[in-house]
Amino acid sequence: MSKAENLVTSIKVEIDAPTSLVWEVLTDFERYSEWNSFCPELKTSGKLGDMVYMQVRIPGTDQTIPVNEYLVAYEPELLLSWEQRPTDSNKDAARRDQYINALGAERSSYFTTDLFLGINADKIMKEHGAWVKQGFDQVARDLKQRAEALYAGRK
Repeated sequence: MSKAENLVTSIKVEIDAPTSLVWEVLTDFERYSEWNSFCPELKTSGKLGDMVYMQVRIPGTDQTIPVNEYLVAYEPELLLSWEQRPTDSNKDAARRDQYINALGAERSSYFTTDLFLGINADKIMKEHGAWVKQGFDQVARDLKQRAEALYAGRK
């Protein structure tokens, strides 16, 4: 498969809140459990190159799995990214990008992607792509709900 065939892309949501507030929600890692049903736990220093320790919930279950990746992009109000790098014991690799775009002073949009890389990319896409897509779509909906509620409460 080509790289494009190993790319999971969430739905794109329009959010009635400015990019600054959407960014605030995305980078308030300690509060993920309050709004993010796909990734209810995330710990990181927020510094480029540092580890991102996550618990990811498989959609439709109560099962969470640990995912440890590296923070590789931190562009306020635009892009937040981390990636899994292959190791001797685990050849899996992926890159997750989360995009925020301004749609005006008080509106924004969000979507996220995951590109499966490395020697196992085709297999990972086949076995996990559907539930990752389902989880990412939920993150987009959860983020929209959280950001809009916070924004309405601050007006």
